Amino acid sequence: MGLQQGDIAPDFVLPSTDKHDISLSDYKGKKNVLIVFFPLDFTPG
Repeated sequence: MGLQQGDIAPDFVLPSTDKHDISLSDYKGKKNVLIVFFPLDFTPG
């Protein structure tokens, strides 16, 4: 099961840099959101 282009992203919660939880739904209808994932970022290789 994966997302396809045009699918609505499921809601999730992540910690912010100032140690507060932020959910995707906090921004629904207010701002555009870009989600970026860097696998193994900042690791040698």
